[in-house]
Amino acid sequence: MAGHERHYILPRPEFDKPVKILIVVSPYYKDIADNMIAGAKAEIEAVGGTWDLIEVPGALEIPTAIGIAERMSNFDGYVALGCVIRGETTHYETVCNDSSRAIQLLGLQGLCIGNGILTVENRAQAEVRADPADQNKGGGAAAAALHLVALSRKWGAQRKGVGFVPAAEEYKLAGELKDNPKA
Repeated sequence: MAGHERHYILPRPEFDKPVKILIVVSPYYKDIADNMIAGAKAEIEAVGGTWDLIEVPGALEIPTAIGIAERMSNFDGYVALGCVIRGETTHYETVCNDSSRAIQLLGLQGLCIGNGILTVENRAQAEVRADPADQNKGGGAAAAALHLVALSRKWGAQRKGVGFVPAAEEYKLAGELKDNPKA
């Protein structure tokens, strides 16, 4: 069983500037969602970060809400939380695949997202993965988002502009020094 395996967990990242994370949750299974939210909040607060929380109707709306927030707000990262339990129809595959794919596409565009949408066969599996005393995938998703924020800050501060980094502060534009144009 997955709950009995030991996995390496990265140390928490450290931040010199505050981190603001948006938790986007589909509370379709409210007790499961509440446990994952608690884990995400605790992880964000453990690094001195702040969070906002919004609820959406289902897992398919989570990536859309993240995309809207990215365009219209100022969050450093996002935590996607929800639970999809296999039912009798193929709707399970659609929700799992499409929500995951949309979150991955947002991430490839540069958003820092921790995906904590559980995709499980039954409620018992969901309860184990949301348990605050055990796996708590909400905390794990928040940790993933925080690590991506730290990585983007690390690399984002190294260069300005696109392409190559000039060897010195002065560089030539069309044969002239940047701040010393001919009159």
